Amino acid sequence: MAKRAKDAGMKLLLDFHYSDTWADPQKQFTPEAWSKLNYDQLKDTVYEYTYRVLEDLKAQGTLPDMVQVGNEINHGILWPMGHISHPDQLAGLLKEGAAAVKAVNPETPVMMHLALGGQNQEAMFWMDNMLARGVKFDVIGLSYYPRWHGTLDDLKNNLFDLAIRYHKPLYVAEYSDFKKAVTEISFSEPGNLGKGSCIWEPLNPGSRLFNKKGEVTKLMYIYNSLNNTFLKEK
Repeated sequence: MAKRAKDAGMKLLLDFHYSDTWADPQKQFTPEAWSKLNYDQLKDTVYEYTYRVLEDLKAQGTLPDMVQVGNEINHGILWPMGHISHPDQLAGLLKEGAAAVKAVNPETPVMMHLALGGQNQEAMFWMDNMLARGVKFDVIGLSYYPRWHGTLDDLKNNLFDLAIRYHKPLYVAEYSDFKKAVTEISFSEPGNLGKGSCIWEPLNPGSRLFNKKGEVTKLMYIYNSLNNTFLKEK
């Protein structure tokens, strides 16, 4: 898949879930093969696994253009050791993942991705706790789904505040609805810190970009105008 993306002229954002199944705020289960490890062993394994995957991608000429150390990690990773209720342990695991990324390529941006599109207080709590514990990262990513993350104004206000507070580039790293509005918001942050959006999932019923025959739907054309507005001259 990495080769297909690169061959198509696309950039690659690699998202480590660190789990045998999909990881999100409601489930961050430690892989079965790692379940008997103590905390120090788990830290070492996070580093070694992240490093090995990235070295393999580098060897085939498909080094990612950005890496997420975990998916929607506001409640932590690798439960129970890396749960947010154990902030020191969570920070230690995240530091190992980020260090492995930089060991393979110091220029690869590291994203911390939270499912807190419209929840400013919760996002600040997470950022302040991890930064205070020495977690280093380059980019903030947020998921935005109206069902869980509030209104478009909530998203806009949260992104604006995070840009002012932390001075890091911001992405809406997951979204589906309100394609035009979300993307416009994601590029509108102060200091040119809003960098855009990554759609998930482009085959969602009701907002899919391709039909079941693989044909482009009219929703895809929204991105032509967005590209012309925000990216064409950059």
